Amino acid sequence: MRLGISSWTYPWAIGVSGFPPPSRPMRLADLLERASALKVGVVQVADNMPLHKLDSAELRDARDQAAGLGLAIEIGTRGVEPDHLLRYLSLAVQFDAVLLRTLTDSAESQPSLEQAEKWIREVLPKFEDLGITLGLENYETHSCCDLAALVRRLESRRVGVSLDTVNSLGALETPDRVVETLAPLAVNLHIKDFAIDRVPQMMGFVVSGAPAGAGMLAIPWLLGEMPPGNNMSAILEQWPPLRESIEATVAMEQEWAEQGIQYLRSCGCT
Repeated sequence: MRLGISSWTYPWAIGVSGFPPPSRPMRLADLLERASALKVGVVQVADNMPLHKLDSAELRDARDQAAGLGLAIEIGTRGVEPDHLLRYLSLAVQFDAVLLRTLTDSAESQPSLEQAEKWIREVLPKFEDLGITLGLENYETHSCCDLAALVRRLESRRVGVSLDTVNSLGALETPDRVVETLAPLAVNLHIKDFAIDRVPQMMGFVVSGAPAGAGMLAIPWLLGEMPPGNNMSAILEQWPPLRESIEATVAMEQEWAEQGIQYLRSCGCT
């Protein structure tokens, strides 16, 4: 599998809404440099670093920088409204991206899966013509079975699942259930490790992020369950907890990224 990072590898360095920003928020150019320093080949630019908000010069510079560093870009967003998907399809073309990852919900729209299917069908011929794959990410709003059924109904080799290892915990679906249901349809993998701990009063649990390889996710098993012969990207994502300050959190986030990439390499990701 092709190892990569995402803008969700560094959520605190980029900035989290509702919390103080870092002294120097990470920009796209910084993310690309981090990928180069980590010696990974793929960068997935997702919804916490929205590409449509960059001007044409910034997009051109980022494209040239990625090409100069030998990085493959994957595009990420939220929402499946036809106009929005076409806007991001155009961005994918600009970056020679072969994958556009999205979620069915956005801040502006929370369609039913039936509505999402109608919208995707409107634009799917353009994805097929351009050879760009739409990866629908699992998360707590829809069950994995319902998401898999949607992908199968669309009957296109240009639609698959961007499989996230933790998002579906919010729908009471564990990683083994997620993988069993969605791995056959996966076109991209988000490796996000986690821990589940009892709260101090022993009445309840807290789900939090963990460095890849240090949490509860059985990563060697996960990689072994992915479709054989599929050269998809394996993207490290992270949920670092907030520390005593934003700067301390950002520093921990970087430590986790270095540790996580090293661990994933030891598991066979390249």
